[in-house]
Amino acid sequence: MHVMISTVIIVFAAAISIFISQAIRRVSVSYISMILGGVISLIPVISSHVENFDSDIFMGLIIAPLLFFEGQATRLNAVGKELKHIMQTAGFLVLLCMVVSGFSVVWITGISLPLAFILSAISTPTDATALDSVSEGLKIPNNEGTFLKMESLFNDASGIILLNMAILWYVKGYIDYGATLLNFVVSAVGGILFGFATAFVMVLFRQFLLRTSFNSLNAQNLLYIITPLVIYYLAEEIHVSGIIAVVCAGLVHNAEAQRSRLTNAPQVHQGFGLVSMITEIFDSTAFVILGYMFVKIIIQDKNAIHDLNWLLIGVTLYIISLIIRYLYACLRLKMSNKSAWIFSLGGVHGAITLALAYMLKEVQVNNGDFHLVLMAEGTLIILSLIVPTIVFNFILKSDITNDQVKQEVNQLRLNMVKEAIEAVNKMYLPDKIKKSVIFDLMTQKQRTKTKDFMRAWIDVVRHPEFDRTEKELEMRAFMNAFDKEREYLDGVSQSEEKYQKYIYDLYSEVLLAETLVIEPLNSKN
Repeated sequence: MHVMISTVIIVFAAAISIFISQAIRRVSVSYISMILGGVISLIPVISSHVENFDSDIFMGLIIAPLLFFEGQATRLNAVGKELKHIMQTAGFLVLLCMVVSGFSVVWITGISLPLAFILSAISTPTDATALDSVSEGLKIPNNEGTFLKMESLFNDASGIILLNMAILWYVKGYIDYGATLLNFVVSAVGGILFGFATAFVMVLFRQFLLRTSFNSLNAQNLLYIITPLVIYYLAEEIHVSGIIAVVCAGLVHNAEAQRSRLTNAPQVHQGFGLVSMITEIFDSTAFVILGYMFVKIIIQDKNAIHDLNWLLIGVTLYIISLIIRYLYACLRLKMSNKSAWIFSLGGVHGAITLALAYMLKEVQVNNGDFHLVLMAEGTLIILSLIVPTIVFNFILKSDITNDQVKQEVNQLRLNMVKEAIEAVNKMYLPDKIKKSVIFDLMTQKQRTKTKDFMRAWIDVVRHPEFDRTEKELEMRAFMNAFDKEREYLDGVSQSEEKYQKYIYDLYSEVLLAETLVIEPLNSKN
């Protein structure tokens, strides 16, 4: 029961932060989530119900699905084209950042070398989702964006392997280079092979079910959701990289989606909706946890307030990372000065860094060092979000602003619904059916008020349901109306390239609305 209450509190805070971010568009949801997490830790009646976090559960239930869905958004042949750069950024660049950052932290702060390497290993993974939150409303060039996305897909596993090496050094007092290298190869190659193999088997199984009488939309979606969890934990059980395995599994599932969209369209569409929901909630949840832990440690560990070593370490890690990434982009990737700064600043840290920091709680790291690591990495994450949020506004071109999009889409929606209502008014229909259809069409404008809904709700409660003939007339009225809406959007899409993406979004809304009219609401899949 305690775990359930704790989960509800954190997830509820994540949902609230998403709502707030919709109202305050200029502030990233990541910042809002961290602030809400900090607020929770300051309210004893709420924080007392939040359980201690288990890093294995956090990695398996939150990070693994996030990386699986992130991998699924990437085409497998695109990875093949960028394989050389992926190996460089996920291998050489990660190792270079770790070594330089580790020795820099020792030189500046005087902490032990193994602890410094633990800190630098945790700081190596980057987060593509967090990057999206700091570049909202701005255009990242395609070349730099591709480099950053591919890097974030695979450098997580490198960070985990190097962290395990640093932890062994911290605990045992020495490094076994041969064992470390062998572990790196086995973990990485094993994760790749296991991820591709298990994902391919699951894809074939799901495709087989689609073509039989055993298929069930709901059961298929459940199988799809638990896929990253199963693959991650099985991979970890056989001691290969679960992170690499779920990323590779995501790439396999991308190819599946490309070739089976129309085999069972409702299933694929519902799957996209589930992915969007899970990704948004889980990413926000990770930042709620970060904010909660950051403030909780300050409250519990009074020394953390007076000893600002964690702050100096966090700043050092971030500055060294920026410099190394900039030089690497200039010298190895042959980027221009501006592109190199985009690549450097685009190495944003997020949920993975938090998860790796929290892994230390499960090993033989003393409490003081654990708090130091969590606070320093929290500082690194916050800096990696704030700095590019500011700098990108000066070096990146502006995309269409949310206000411009909203204004344009609202006008398109009004014109679209106007066409539909005119079409319904021209039809010969009983008054109660015409009134019902027009009210539903008006709601598409998103201009109806709550009191309008209450009147319609009372009307539904007071009057009997339409009979079969009336339902048939209602459906035909809707189909005629939606046909007019699509005709209008088709015409606009051919002349308004600037807002074409948003026109297609409206077109999709119309198609979805039509399925609700055609399919019985109580149908079972």
